Amino acid sequence: MNENLKKLAAEKAVETLESGMIVGLGTGSTAYWAIKRIAERVWEGLDIKGVPSSERSEQFAAEWEIPLIGIEEIDRIDVTIDGADEIDPFLRLIKGGGGALLREKVLAANSDKLLIIADESKRVETLGRFPLPVEIVPFAVRLTLNRLRELGCTPTVRLDGDRPYWTDNGNFIADCQFGSIADPEWLAVQLNQIPGVVENGLFVRMASAAYIGRSDGTVEIIK
Repeated sequence: MNENLKKLAAEKAVETLESGMIVGLGTGSTAYWAIKRIAERVWEGLDIKGVPSSERSEQFAAEWEIPLIGIEEIDRIDVTIDGADEIDPFLRLIKGGGGALLREKVLAANSDKLLIIADESKRVETLGRFPLPVEIVPFAVRLTLNRLRELGCTPTVRLDGDRPYWTDNGNFIADCQFGSIADPEWLAVQLNQIPGVVENGLFVRMASAAYIGRSDGTVEIIK
């Protein structure tokens, strides 16, 4: 059921794209449906150029013949379509479950619009049920985890099998269980002040709208 709801939300968001746009391509199971629908619209004549947020998304886009442009070739992105692990009523997000939070945040910060697509299970009143992904450098991991604990979380280095998961940037991800996050803005600042932290999965004041697939077959748009 959730896959159908993700697909509904993705297709509704992709309807907003227009020829001539540079489009950021998100990462993860929901963004997959957006990339697939963008490819279908390209085959139908939509003239856009895509900027992938991960090697995995780049592979999907290339396989489906979406024209791509390098991040170093552009000054701005018109719209990025991406998923989220949690969305609160103020459009604050937790992202990074797909392992691409740093590149996703770079794209989001340089986009005129960030459209979030999700199924209704991702809506929460308060962020924090989903462990917050924090990208950290491999050097001095134990010390960085200790500093993360000082902020009140239980951090766990994400694994790929029996080894640490490596991001496309050659870093690790610490999944941090904070419980309820009362002040995401404050926490985002505190996290990024820790030496060893590259970026965190709190996306605050970045989303323009969220497209939420609902079990009744409709898509709720939150702005």
